[in-house]
Amino acid sequence: MALLEINDLVVRYGEIEALRGVTVKVEEGQVVTLLGSNGAGKSTTLRAISGLARPTTGDILFDGKSIAGLGPEAIVRLGISHVPEGRRVFPGLTVKENIMLGASNRRVAKAQLSREADAMFDLFPDIRAFADKLGWMLSGGQLQMVAVARGLMAKPRLLLLDEPSLGLAPVIVQTVFRIIGEIRKDTTVLLVEQNARMGLSVADYGYVLETGRLALGGKPHELWGNEAIRAAYLGGHTKVKA
Repeated sequence: MALLEINDLVVRYGEIEALRGVTVKVEEGQVVTLLGSNGAGKSTTLRAISGLARPTTGDILFDGKSIAGLGPEAIVRLGISHVPEGRRVFPGLTVKENIMLGASNRRVAKAQLSREADAMFDLFPDIRAFADKLGWMLSGGQLQMVAVARGLMAKPRLLLLDEPSLGLAPVIVQTVFRIIGEIRKDTTVLLVEQNARMGLSVADYGYVLETGRLALGGKPHELWGNEAIRAAYLGGHTKVKA
């Protein structure tokens, strides 16, 4: 049984059908990447899983139980943590305070939370020196690391990462994806990426979404060997029927 199963999912925003019958599976211990251009439905898929977007039809199963229609707080308590696009770090809080906020779903003594936040700096050494600095003082790459660390503080079984490389310099992108490679030792990851090469470099499996539909899926080497995905990322369209 997969840790996460999305079955024939449809999500509408008013008259707009953002997802059109998407089916995806994520096995425990995997990194699975969702690829696609802007408007393909990648972020909507994550929002539906985390309770930020309500499915119109279809189902979402986590550990065999339906979570479709549950609110975000209930879903976080089940063990799903969502790091949205845009980082959303609180500028008036210190880096450490921002990271500690990720554990708001857990009843843990503040002293323990402080120790766990300190341990995050072992995984993210580039932000250790900024632990007591305010969020607005950080670069985009550093903010991304804080956002991921905050997501991990929830101790999730499944981490949803939305466009972690967006707007970052190539050298910082390499660092962020190295960290994703470290995360996978303990946490299952569903990753949304426009950077197909980086997204597939850490993945066990990948799916390509196109205008709200699942275009194709496969292991990274299978996707790179498929002319359809190459055409899609050169501005063309996939020739595989949904």
